[in-house]
Amino acid sequence: MFGIPGKQAVAMTDKAAAQIAKLMEKDGSKGLRIGIKKGGCAGMEYTMDYVDEIDPLDEIVEQGGARVMIAPMAQMFLFGTEIDYEVSLLESGFKFRNPNVVDACGCGESIKFDETLGQAAK
Repeated sequence: MFGIPGKQAVAMTDKAAAQIAKLMEKDGSKGLRIGIKKGGCAGMEYTMDYVDEIDPLDEIVEQGGARVMIAPMAQMFLFGTEIDYEVSLLESGFKFRNPNVVDACGCGESIKFDETLGQAAK
């Protein structure tokens, strides 16, 4: 993991942890795996999937009954991210506050990272 000893890779707000724990209970999964993939107008998109098997290379973050696994290829891009869950009149969903993002599309669904961040993994 691209981390700092003693510091979790990502942080969850209490609302996010409660929602993830609720989803885990409803689905019977071991947690949610967070990753990134190419796509969207800014170049990258977040992914969230239910997990039945924990990959030994996943970074695991647990809080308040919630468990999030960070896919190995996404770890350096997500380090320092805060995951929140917001509810408004028009929508509800997870929001990522990621200090590694340098640009995002207008709808907020796709993001762009500093190109040097990706080169560090090579």
